Amino acid sequence: MLRRLWLVPLVALTYGGWAAITVRDLPDYVVAGQPVTLTFTVRQHGVRLLSGLRASVDARSGDDQVATAAAPGRREGQYVATLTLPRPGEWSITIHSGFGNSRVTLLPVRAVAAGMPAPAALAESERGRRLFVAKGCVTCHVHGDVAGSGVVPVGPELTAIRLPADFLAQFLANPAIAAKSGTFQMPNLDLTTQEIAALVAFLGGERRGASAPS
Repeated sequence: MLRRLWLVPLVALTYGGWAAITVRDLPDYVVAGQPVTLTFTVRQHGVRLLSGLRASVDARSGDDQVATAAAPGRREGQYVATLTLPRPGEWSITIHSGFGNSRVTLLPVRAVAAGMPAPAALAESERGRRLFVAKGCVTCHVHGDVAGSGVVPVGPELTAIRLPADFLAQFLANPAIAAKSGTFQMPNLDLTTQEIAALVAFLGGERRGASAPS
């Protein structure tokens, strides 16, 4: 069955102190010198929302680094951090959950100078690749197009998997459609329609050995 591939086994609960981080409203780019706010949630074992953590965010570009503490958000397990990237360039942003050593480094984001034109729009599949990291998929799933993916590989490898786009979109919108007794279900990440479309474009693109699984 297709849906079995999306169920994380109960063995996930036996792993130690790890957490998955999910970023809301990932920007395609930022403007140097202007504050940017990142809102994210932290889930123990990818599921249970964790509040009361000392989360933080830092950004690096060459020898430059900025860092800030995250404040509690309005929802359980949610945190908010605002930082300002001081100059244009490619910046690597790392979110530290405050739960053990669990963290995620987003794919590099471009900072443009104030008053300059916005960069060319990202291709839908590239935006999906970035969301694969930012939404926490990178923690539980290995994907050959994302370096360092599968930090705690409790979910299926997704490199060569192709699923019907409509099924994949429905699943990402509501993982409960693949619920099965005795298994541990992926949480609902509250993805927007645009985010789902980008992830479908990334996961559903041409892959090596791209035949639909049984």
